[in-house]
Amino acid sequence: MDTARTVYYVSSKNPGSDVAAETAAALAAASIVFRKVDPSYSKLLLRTSQKVYQFALQYQGSYSNSLGSAACPFYCSYSGFKDELLWGAAWLFRATNAVYYYKLVKSLGADDQPDIFSWDNKYAGAHVLLSKRALLNGDKNFDQYRQETDNFMCKILPNSPSSTTQYTQGGLMFKLPERNLQYVTAITFLLTTYSKYMSATKHTFNCGNILVTPNTIRSIAKRQVDYILGENPLRMSYMVGYGPYFPKRIHHRGSSLPSLSVHPQTIGCDGGFNPFFHSMSPNPNILVGAIVGGPNQNDGFPDDRGDYSHFELATYINGAIVGPLAYFSGNK
Repeated sequence: MDTARTVYYVSSKNPGSDVAAETAAALAAASIVFRKVDPSYSKLLLRTSQKVYQFALQYQGSYSNSLGSAACPFYCSYSGFKDELLWGAAWLFRATNAVYYYKLVKSLGADDQPDIFSWDNKYAGAHVLLSKRALLNGDKNFDQYRQETDNFMCKILPNSPSSTTQYTQGGLMFKLPERNLQYVTAITFLLTTYSKYMSATKHTFNCGNILVTPNTIRSIAKRQVDYILGENPLRMSYMVGYGPYFPKRIHHRGSSLPSLSVHPQTIGCDGGFNPFFHSMSPNPNILVGAIVGGPNQNDGFPDDRGDYSHFELATYINGAIVGPLAYFSGNK
């Protein structure tokens, strides 16, 4: 059955600097990936990135303000758009090494003191990205971002006197109740990235009287990955299809609806609720590799398909864990 979805867009009159700048960042990053294997495609990506970023810069405003109820309350831009502008400028500077983007990065500053990294708040990611210039290139102009990253790590590490991060009894980082694993995977990505920079330059720093080494950060990151994959009080793998015990009633339409071979009749837009969504049976389709929202602050995991905050999947959970998995796979 075909269904209609309303398409929304941003424009000069209804700006969305955050979505435009993060799109520019993704295109700039991709241009670096394809630079050697497909130079012409890489140049196309970079040119497009620059155009999109210029739009974000020229017509400033948050997409959730422009789209109203179409974006909020589910995906409001709580952090505003300045973090995305910094994120985009940082990636474009990385891709081009142009003075223009360097000046933009410096003008956007590093005065925010984040203790989180997510689809909405990019400050910590931008600081880590820019810290590479200070650590690996020895560029003192970027030392402020290295300091910001050190401060961020001190807010994440469990024994740090300046930590603002809760950990469950089982060892999982716990930031916010809804889809907590989105923050765990994103922050873990930054932990592995920064530990790599630290290792390359033998960089250490202090959180109060605690000396932080690359291994300090790496061990916290590994604990998060291991927890997600099953080393936790429930022995539950929060990656669907991985290990013997994983979520069977995930909040995902394609997983909970039967296949055409079993149920050839048409299922309407609201037809998925009864009997499928409200069924206590396991999902008929296993979405292998998807990571759910995760357990609560007590390491508990309610067996309820309707509990979207713990059972729902998201690309911003799965996308972030690819880096840590690749890191530990390549550093056995």
